[in-house]
Amino acid sequence: MKKFIVCLITVLISSVAAFAANDEREADRVKDAGVVLKEILNIPDDIPQDLLDKAECVIILPSVKKGALGIGGSFGRGIMVCRSGEHYKGKWGAPALYALEGISIGFQIGGQATDFVLLVMNPKGAQSLLYSKVKLGADASAAAGPKGRTAEGATDIVMNAEILSYSRNKGLFAGISLEGSTLRSDGSANEKLYGRKLTAKEIIRGGKVGIPPSAHELVSLLDKKSPVNKSEPKSLE
Repeated sequence: MKKFIVCLITVLISSVAAFAANDEREADRVKDAGVVLKEILNIPDDIPQDLLDKAECVIILPSVKKGALGIGGSFGRGIMVCRSGEHYKGKWGAPALYALEGISIGFQIGGQATDFVLLVMNPKGAQSLLYSKVKLGADASAAAGPKGRTAEGATDIVMNAEILSYSRNKGLFAGISLEGSTLRSDGSANEKLYGRKLTAKEIIRGGKVGIPPSAHELVSLLDKKSPVNKSEPKSLE
């Protein structure tokens, strides 16, 4: 009986330690996303301010690597954070963890780890990502994002795309097309981060959780850099 109790305690301790390690890993993903966004927003010719101000959500995927899914494949994990409120007019809220998968980006990013930042430019694009797995270019229109101080010279791209994407690789920052790759909510990772099963919609739109400590720096940065949604009012209805 005593041996059984000792074994049971050992198993319980191991389980708690494993869960804590997983939780720490997910929190690190959120922190890494904050670091990447801060660095990119400090690049002289970075994401145009007027585009960031019109984005309903931002997706950050740090260190996406080629080959994680086999020859030519790519896989990355990161977060999506959106403005709060019924029409995305409030402060930036709690992040949900997301995964990027796809063959099409493998050739473009080469063998180096690449950081991606995606702007979700309207509620339709955000809703698609909250409810299901989304194939970029098919389920949601996507395009390489323009860079510089403003996006005045790229109005066609901005008007037609629901998602604009950027990459940073070997110190180079540029717009990049991610058409053909997919984005999906990372349910198991969200459970580890928040300690219970939650959908991306419950996290981002349902107000089911507060902003975790690992996301405080990221959310504060977005609240500082883009405190007001400057999208056309009709586009948010």
